[in-house]
Amino acid sequence: MSEVNQIIIGICLLIVVVTLTRKFHAWQIKRAYFRIVQDIKSKGAFDQKSAVDLPYARNPIFRVGLRDHRPIALEHLVQDNIVGMTEDGKYYLKDRSV
Repeated sequence: MSEVNQIIIGICLLIVVVTLTRKFHAWQIKRAYFRIVQDIKSKGAFDQKSAVDLPYARNPIFRVGLRDHRPIALEHLVQDNIVGMTEDGKYYLKDRSV
């Protein structure tokens, strides 16, 4: 096999790996959406008065182990007005239809 063919195959494999990695992380974040909403529902936080503090709301200083997608997912849920955040950093479910 010529050197040019090897380079083309290598580039194609690299593109496939990058695409699959991005899809995997998107899938993990989507799973985190559902877990966060279920967690907030189970704690009964449906308005500002019943808002709860979520331990995974902030990224830890020292990362040990696998990547935690919940802080990113929570940030997206707040931006999409599905989850609300109080002034003191507690969270509640704004959209009950989720």
